[in-house]
Amino acid sequence: MQGIRAVSFRTSTAIKAVVLLTSVALIASCGLPRSGPNKREVLSGSVDKKGDAHIVTVTSEVSRLTAVQPSFGFSDSFRKAGVVASDMISAGDSINITVYENVKDDPLLGNTGQRVSGLSTVQVDGQGYIFIPYAGRIKAAGQTNEGLRQAITRKLEGQTPDPQVSVARTAGDGSTVSISGQAGANGVYPIDASTRTLATMLARSGGVTIDPGTAIVRVTRGGHTGKIWLKDLYENPGLDIALRPGDKIMIEEDSRQFIALGATGMQSTVPFESATMSALEAIATVGGLSTMAADPKGVFILRDESEEIARNVLGRPDLVGDQRIIYVLNLTEPTGLFEARDFQIRDGDTLYVTEAPFVQWQKTLGAITGSTQAASSLANTANGSN
Repeated sequence: MQGIRAVSFRTSTAIKAVVLLTSVALIASCGLPRSGPNKREVLSGSVDKKGDAHIVTVTSEVSRLTAVQPSFGFSDSFRKAGVVASDMISAGDSINITVYENVKDDPLLGNTGQRVSGLSTVQVDGQGYIFIPYAGRIKAAGQTNEGLRQAITRKLEGQTPDPQVSVARTAGDGSTVSISGQAGANGVYPIDASTRTLATMLARSGGVTIDPGTAIVRVTRGGHTGKIWLKDLYENPGLDIALRPGDKIMIEEDSRQFIALGATGMQSTVPFESATMSALEAIATVGGLSTMAADPKGVFILRDESEEIARNVLGRPDLVGDQRIIYVLNLTEPTGLFEARDFQIRDGDTLYVTEAPFVQWQKTLGAITGSTQAASSLANTANGSN
């Protein structure tokens, strides 16, 4: 009897093992919930396996070849424009003119006994002229205060002895720039002695209302546009260009973003927090790798790479057009973290972290355990009702 019981016990154990393995296989084949494809499935989409993506392991050379970021800057037409003289007169400005006449009884401009005549707020018209009694129309736009003073003196000195003229300019509608976007205070600002350059004009408008690290300054002059990072403006004096009447200054926030998916601390579209962002910074931005789920050997950067860069990275001069490339990072390698630190993320990239193999196994066991417990509970309920 004991032999029979032993055989029966071993048979029962074997049956249970077979049932367990069958359950594992069935549950695994049914597709348990997960955050995305595993490492093996991602790699199976390679060109070598009849897929449509090139698989590239990140190295220092790959990081160097792919380190291409948006190129911002001002053209020579912006950078070589000299600073406008602080008293340069433009159409729309207002001029205060005072004439001192060297006569007492019968002055040309004033009343009898009045030697000083003031012409306040004489506006420069759209064609750049002003009108002075007895002097006529005089070209003012493009002249300095001193130049206009001499021009008025020449016009008057033949009609009144030794006139003395004083000219003072007030910046008006013609000598202005507009500031819009994420500036401290949007509006139209005159170019005067203290705001003749881009940096000083931005200071006049109250700076920016967004993170300076992601702020972009765009300047449009006529049919030309240039843009720079705000932080570069203050770090590089050569970018502090001289302003011209009619310039349009726009403060924009960096619109670049990447997508984070898989076993990370956050799964969403993520905006850039600085002008450049490495893969390591991108991982940190989304909360790092999930400690209980991520496979540090399966960190991928998915990108549509340009033809030129793809040719260089893959060593394939025959490639035509943009190429899908999956860059692979292995953070368990001795230099893995360094490679992640040096590899630059670009606008539109997808950061995908696969789950560790044991995670799916745990899910499978959990499903079996849960099913077994549920079955036992039903069985106990049924026995209790009999």
